[in-house]
Amino acid sequence: MKLKSNEPFWLVKNGILNSYPSVRENLETEILIVGGGITGSLIAYQCIAEGYKTILIDRREIGFGSTSATTSMLQYEIDVPLYQLIDLIGEAAAVESYRACYKSIDDLKEIVQQIKSDCGFKKKQSLYFAAFQKDVSGLKKEFEIRKKNGFLVKWLEAEEIDKKFQIKNSYGGILSEQGGSIDAFKLTHDILEYNHKKGLQIFDKTDIKNVTYKTNGVTVITEYGTTIKAKKIIYCNGFESIEIIKDDFVKLLSTYAIVGERFEDNQPYLGETLFWNTENPYKYMRTTDDNRLLIGGEDEDFVNAEKRDELLNQKSDKLVKYLKKILPNYDFRMDFVWAGTFGETKDGLPYIGKHPNFDSAYFVLGFGGNGITFSVIGMELVSKMLKNKKHPLQEYFRFRR
Repeated sequence: MKLKSNEPFWLVKNGILNSYPSVRENLETEILIVGGGITGSLIAYQCIAEGYKTILIDRREIGFGSTSATTSMLQYEIDVPLYQLIDLIGEAAAVESYRACYKSIDDLKEIVQQIKSDCGFKKKQSLYFAAFQKDVSGLKKEFEIRKKNGFLVKWLEAEEIDKKFQIKNSYGGILSEQGGSIDAFKLTHDILEYNHKKGLQIFDKTDIKNVTYKTNGVTVITEYGTTIKAKKIIYCNGFESIEIIKDDFVKLLSTYAIVGERFEDNQPYLGETLFWNTENPYKYMRTTDDNRLLIGGEDEDFVNAEKRDELLNQKSDKLVKYLKKILPNYDFRMDFVWAGTFGETKDGLPYIGKHPNFDSAYFVLGFGGNGITFSVIGMELVSKMLKNKKHPLQEYFRFRR
């Protein structure tokens, strides 16, 4: 019987990179960051760079939450197309949101270079292509609005897509110059290790049992009965924030991904580009830094882990079938399949900032298909907010908007 790993590819590839202690004594700090994934690591990077005494804690091993399951595609495109986002929040705000995501990919590249991470960061193009003929008009509208606002885009007809990428059964698409890919699990560990040496205190396997919020700070009681007092608490805990915030602010979904066997070459016709289509929910594809092909999608409207994992075989079969449809000549043999939970917001935008119910607290919740780029933007917003300054996107990323 042939078995495939149902652990996320990044966990198996990297193993346990760094382990940190649980909290064994009472602590005091300026900033307490909750969540040891890619978002928490980036916010910690910002706080340490600005001289704040900072502690980061996670209930699991570092990076073992959503960061281990992400496909780590770096896109400036938000899940809601630009022309639709303009209808929701206005042209200036929508374009500014897209530009911030665009810039964040280059900002992340600078961080990778600064800390000398070997996380496989690579700048890539991005192809957003029509899965059905009926999607072409909307996609062309999206192309025109992006072009009008100065984004580097090119329209490719189906024949050009076939010639350039060997992808069949498309109906044309938008080729963007800005995109990238990384191993987010490895980058998270590299960022935290870099900042640990600069004074960041890191504790994993430490759950929070109670938080007292006051205008002059918070007091956290851990599962071990120890306390952490902080002037500010910053939640970077993704979909687990619903345990704290009772608003109906995010829809949770399960998504599936498969990774194939390693190739000797970097498959140049695929390796320089991210791919995603107009299906709802959309399917997406990228190569990894060790020359494997990763395909994801087949989202489901539930997050029950047992129910989700029962569908792994069925979902992997569907993703392989999809791959055969668009790349019929590709020799794909599956090595890994896994499922993860992610959040979806009505406007595709993150929630970054204060919540009216929690004094001395901030949230950086980068929901959606480009959560990593939202987390990079979150660094700038948090920096401003900690100094009581305003950021132009603050209004559009707020709670109860």
